[in-house]
Amino acid sequence: MMKEANRGSMEPTGTEAPITFSERAVAEIKAVMARENRADDALRVWIAGAGCAGLQYGMGIESDIQEGDTEFVQYGLRIVVDDRSLPYMQGSTVEFVEDEQGGGFRIDNPNVVSGCSTCGSGCGCE
Repeated sequence: MMKEANRGSMEPTGTEAPITFSERAVAEIKAVMARENRADDALRVWIAGAGCAGLQYGMGIESDIQEGDTEFVQYGLRIVVDDRSLPYMQGSTVEFVEDEQGGGFRIDNPNVVSGCSTCGSGCGCE
């Protein structure tokens, strides 16, 4: 049985939201959404895969919220996470970082464990 989408009317603080986005990360995402005329849509975040290098994440702009999704708002950005990805992403933080090669998003996930028996990289979650 799938749970209903969590559509709380209040904007959660960083401690209440399942994933915390920095103000800078939200500003970068909102800029892309505005350029694509999709400011009313939501950002979907999900686990795209896992391996010796750790978890791989996906992010995309989406207009449809699915049954079972958790939806929350940070800095005015609607964010949705599917029920399969949420347990693995709970407590993660998303930052926008820049270096000499450009900018991108960094996700720090406290659920990822390290110590792959083969290569020493993080292979999954606790």
